[in-house]
Amino acid sequence: MSAKRYPEEFKIEAVKQVVDRGHSVADVAKRLDITTHSLYAWIKKFGPDSREHRELSDAQAEIRRLQKELKRATEERDNLKKSRGVLRKAVRLRYAFIKDHRARWPIRWLCRMLEVQPSGFYAWLHTPASDRRKANLRLTGLIKQFWLESGGVYGYRKIHSDLRDVGEVCGINRVHRLMREEGLKAQVGYRSPRPRGGENHVVVPNRLQRQFSPQRPDEAWVTDITYIRTHEGWLYLAVVLDLFSRKVIGWSMQPRMTKDIVLNALLMAIWRRSPKHQVMVHSDQGSQYTSHDWQAFLKSHGLESSMSRRGNCHDNAVAESFFQLLKRERVKRRIYTTREDARADIFDYIEIFYNGKRKHGSNDFLPPVEFETRFQERLGRV
Repeated sequence: MSAKRYPEEFKIEAVKQVVDRGHSVADVAKRLDITTHSLYAWIKKFGPDSREHRELSDAQAEIRRLQKELKRATEERDNLKKSRGVLRKAVRLRYAFIKDHRARWPIRWLCRMLEVQPSGFYAWLHTPASDRRKANLRLTGLIKQFWLESGGVYGYRKIHSDLRDVGEVCGINRVHRLMREEGLKAQVGYRSPRPRGGENHVVVPNRLQRQFSPQRPDEAWVTDITYIRTHEGWLYLAVVLDLFSRKVIGWSMQPRMTKDIVLNALLMAIWRRSPKHQVMVHSDQGSQYTSHDWQAFLKSHGLESSMSRRGNCHDNAVAESFFQLLKRERVKRRIYTTREDARADIFDYIEIFYNGKRKHGSNDFLPPVEFETRFQERLGRV
């Protein structure tokens, strides 16, 4: 068998286990089934003293600076868009706009944008509400109650009728205005999905047919994509699992859900397993898997494609089950500030815990790595 190859994504996360998390080189190498010599070489190339690490750190710092500047410019632009109509309104309405948005932008900056004085705003803010204002607040509360009781489907005409039934005397136009100010409106149906144009997709039959228990490794793999929430935005995760042991043999994590993420995950699986015969690769009918690039990649590596029926998640139940375990046992117990935090933690779950430690019910309560090792030992004794 040819020597295993690993993509840079895997090497960088392995180095982080030693550098950032404090695990020993021997322990990480043993858990990831790699040699200590390889791990030391990766640390030399991708560790904190490497040129690549310094260049990446400088690039990330510049990206954070640009993102901060872009956020500030975007907020100013959005505030200008929102305040265009307000500038033509009465001063008290400008004050109301400032009150509604003061949690997001500084008050003095808003006052300057809307051409009012901060002292005038604070004086208006502490002025007791008028009788009309109090009546509107009480009426708005009743409107919200009736709208919620309708399941969020009533419009202002039916809400006005409900108010009349309980003895409220008010005009229908007043109800319409108050509902518009609160963003309450009737449900008027929904738009039917429209067919999307563009590239023709390649759909293949479901050759797996829910046969989730092959008799040996590398007979059938399943793949899918999920998403992880972070404060920095979504992180997308693509995985490839061997159905024999449920081991995650390939993965990729990217900030965008493109064809590259699934191709990188499958490439990692091919490099790690080096299959000697044709393997069936089962997926759903997502756009990444129905692309011509995906089908060409499978064909060039001697892999056979299989796809779930449209809208049937049970046809890819093993991949769905893994994502459910990942989110229940790890993701929902964490709050990820950045995508890098999420990447490191998910790598730890997949490579350190799930593959090497977690007992799996379909493996006679053995971890995937140990289950495959015992299978190979039994083959050797035959």
